Parts: sequence; structure tokens; C-alpha cells
Amino acid sequence: MPLPPAAERTPLHTRRVTCQGYERADGLWDIEGHITDEKHYAFDNEWRGIIQPGQFLHEMWVRLTVDDTLTVRAVEVSTDNSPFPHCPAILPNFQRLVGLSIASGWTNAVKQRLGRTEGCTHLVELLGPVATTAFQTLAPVLSARRNGGKGGPPPVLNTCHVMASDGPVVKRWFPEHYTGQHDTGPEEPDGA
Repeated sequence: MPLPPAAERTPLHTRRVTCQGYERADGLWDIEGHITDEKHYAFDNEWRGIIQPGQFLHEMWVRLTVDDTLTVRAVEVSTDNSPFPHCPAILPNFQRLVGLSIASGWTNAVKQRLGRTEGCTHLVELLGPVATTAFQTLAPVLSARRNGGKGGPPPVLNTCHVMASDGPVVKRWFPEHYTGQHDTGPEEPDGA
């Protein structure tokens, strides 16, 4: 359901984040993120001159190559548009992600390596949706490959309220992993 109608307003800024996941022929996976920022009015930038509506103030890319365990094997980053000429100088620091696993603690590990003056705010922020895109890309494929989709608990178990192990979705779709109360139906009277 869309949001209710808004009050009369004027657009000023648009940020777009797009993430895509790919299975590579070599058995690895590429997860790409793209972020853009644009103003809906012209403004002056000391380095680039007048930036017109529709021109990106920020345009940045990240590609993580991961293996089946969501361990980062390679990183590529690019800054196509930025407000300062110095922005791309920090890109080599993103190689610090190689060897990290996209798992619990990912965000903190990224911030330890690339936080504050060690990274680019926009690219670091982009790594959050890139990580969830990696999970969304790999989990269904790997789950289907394992024992024909049977086996251990689904990777989404207990990741949000809908996937709670004691909730109705898990009861319906993953009954073998359901931990809530089981309906036994009405008790039969004695002697029946």
C-alpha cells in the first residue's frame, strides 16, 4: 500500500541506491551497489562549476566479489562524481574489506576499517544494502542446492518478526523448524 497523499511540496534532493547480485561462471558471486545524489535546482560547486538539476553531485559504485560463505574475495570501487577532487583518493582503503565475511558483525567490521576519515561516508553507507543484497542473492540458490532444499534451518529463520521461529509464517512454510505452540485440537472426551 503506498503512502497517503503528501502535503503540497517542492522536490529538492533525490538519492537513489541500486544493488544487484550476480552468479559468476567461476563459482563466485558479484554484488554491485550504485548510489547517486542529485539536487532539483542548480548550485555552484567550486571544483565542478554549476551543477544543474539532473546532474549527480555524488555517483559512486562498489562491487564485492564473494564466495559461497559470503567471504569477500575482491573489491572494486569507483567515484564517477563527487563534490571535491580529493574524494577518490580514499578508494584504495576499501581493499581492507577483502577477507571479511558478510555475517553478524559486518557493519562494525566495516566501520573499524573504513569509518570516519578512513573511508567515504557514501560508499560505507552503500555497503549495508550491498550486504543484504548478497544475502538475498546467495541464500535461495545455496539453500536449493543443499539436499534439494532440505536440511538445516532456512537462513532467514529469526532474522525478522515475520520469520520468527514461533510465528505463523515459519509454522506454515518451515514446520520442522517451528518452535511455537502446536495446536492439538479439541480434546476427545473420555471413552470416545
